[in-house]
Amino acid sequence: MDFASEADRAYANGAFIPGADGYVPKWRAAAAAFRAAMGPRARLGLPYGPTERQRFDLFLPEGAAKGLLVFVHGGYWLAFGREDWSHLATGAVARGWACAVPSYTLAPEARIAVMTQETRAAIAAAARLVPGPVVVAGHSAGGHLAARMACADGPDVVRVVPISPLSDLRPLRATEMNATLRLDEAQALSESPALLRPRPGIQAHVWVGGQERPAFLWQARVLSESWDCPWTVDPGRHHFDVTDGLTDPSSPVMTACLGGL
Repeated sequence: MDFASEADRAYANGAFIPGADGYVPKWRAAAAAFRAAMGPRARLGLPYGPTERQRFDLFLPEGAAKGLLVFVHGGYWLAFGREDWSHLATGAVARGWACAVPSYTLAPEARIAVMTQETRAAIAAAARLVPGPVVVAGHSAGGHLAARMACADGPDVVRVVPISPLSDLRPLRATEMNATLRLDEAQALSESPALLRPRPGIQAHVWVGGQERPAFLWQARVLSESWDCPWTVDPGRHHFDVTDGLTDPSSPVMTACLGGL
């Protein structure tokens, strides 16, 4: 496999995952099946802003919700939307929690700082509909956005669980995708959770797959060390299946998200 640079190789996930091309269709089929099964307990396309991507889907449990889990999707801030990840609400709903899955404006239309602001607005809008504690989880670029919600300019949340997060954005400036992301030095510094501090009282637990690319293991460890919070290396999991536990209400990652609340 040829890569433009060592940075591109470091952050290439699919190139090192067998059968990578089959994951996106599988995710989308599972998401559609979950939405259909939820029926009226799936409230789709709720607005938190004026544009089409400023929408979130809200999945409700039977009876009163214990609180709200927000899942923020990944895709290097370049791809995907809320409709691709609905099934990851399965575990939270089964535990009696509501789960919101927002979309946000992607690059190049928006820069990462704007996505942070949109994620904050989506969480605030969802929290107005669901009383109780708010937990934010996210995967990859969504793990970055989840972690940002714990920082000084974030919303009122009790816990964040960044899953395989991008926590120090400076190395990404050397990748080809930065031509689209447009990360400059100032934004790489201001948008890197590992270079910021979480607000007092917010719990954090970093999660990462044991078979991730070394760069993602480093990103997860850097965040946990910077924040002095727990991190879990999920044995045998890679970047494309590390979120599977969110579909199982009794999984360790679901316990990291909602246990004790």
